[in-house]
Amino acid sequence: MKLGFSQAEEQFRAECAAWLQSQLNGDFADIKGLPGMNSMIERRKDWEQRLAENRWSVIGWPEEWGGRNATIAQQVIFAEEYARAGGPNRANHIGVELAGPTILAFGTEEQKAKFLPGIANGTQIWCQGYSEPNAGSDLANVRTKARLEGDEWVVNGQKVWTSLAHYSDWIFVVARSEEGSKGPKGLTFLMMDMHQPGVEVRPIEQINGDAEFNETFFEDARCPADSLIGTPGDGWRVAMGLLAFERGVSTLGQQMGFRNELDAIIAAAKTNGLDKDAVIRQRIAKAEIGLRLMRYGALRMLSHADSAQIDGAALTYKIQWATWRRDLGELAMDVLGQAGEIAEGDAYEWSALPNMFLFGRSDTIYGGTNQIQRNIIAERGLGLPREPRGDK
Repeated sequence: MKLGFSQAEEQFRAECAAWLQSQLNGDFADIKGLPGMNSMIERRKDWEQRLAENRWSVIGWPEEWGGRNATIAQQVIFAEEYARAGGPNRANHIGVELAGPTILAFGTEEQKAKFLPGIANGTQIWCQGYSEPNAGSDLANVRTKARLEGDEWVVNGQKVWTSLAHYSDWIFVVARSEEGSKGPKGLTFLMMDMHQPGVEVRPIEQINGDAEFNETFFEDARCPADSLIGTPGDGWRVAMGLLAFERGVSTLGQQMGFRNELDAIIAAAKTNGLDKDAVIRQRIAKAEIGLRLMRYGALRMLSHADSAQIDGAALTYKIQWATWRRDLGELAMDVLGQAGEIAEGDAYEWSALPNMFLFGRSDTIYGGTNQIQRNIIAERGLGLPREPRGDK
């Protein structure tokens, strides 16, 4: 399916494509196509600021906060052209795509003035404090505690799988603020400075040797009383609103990245002759069909009137893309054969694919495992009885 873009929108496409190509073949050629999130951190931060200088960082935001008031169509176009040009994964993805939209939707004017400029201009990098050792897919089981002391919140507890925490400046934290509360009740959504006593970050090494994830510990860490989004005890509503933003326009850019990976697999198959193998051809065709179906689903999500609500398309999207990409990694390895055992080397043409295979194993785990995603679809989407969870 091809979107019916207007002449003005196609002119916008040409504008952003030309700028991206000039930058990623010029000053930032060294990070063009850079995989992952954990390498060349300082250059990624430089890139964030270059995007901001030219008002490409948060184009969907209001102009007063550094955006362009871009329409949904324009945001889709930019996301696609960004991936097509080989733009690196955004160092401030969590700030731009999650924290910022949440503050815009739920924050006060004072909070917007405090946080949005730094996110937009790339000088304030964010991470997400949701998952805990006993509250991963079951987010409502959060045990990190927050108590109000005078004009400050005091936070104690642990978060885990905190992507990018090792170079982030701020974190948004879901903490239990009402003693004795259970499940989604009694949670508060706080914004906290990472550069303070009482915050410790410990990297977690991944299967591919990288350390993008972290454990984050809070020991009497503090933030001002007005750093909460919403009201005390209202954190679950805000947290769920944030997850709706995660299924937004950036999904189209994510899919363009998938397009690049699938095209690399096809190119490898043509190089080694496996494009003539009937089974490989069938699997490539299946991957192509899956990618197109994801695009249609993403367009359905974007057509939803309320971007802060999770509809049926959004409920199914995580398990859809995670399973697809896991299978894509396995296809890549079968196409590469022994060449898939090499994941490093400047002269190695297919180095990104083994890394994609290794990292792709986590896609079906983080952000809610496939098993939990099926529960969510059943309970929230289909209205089936809740799975027994016991007394927590």
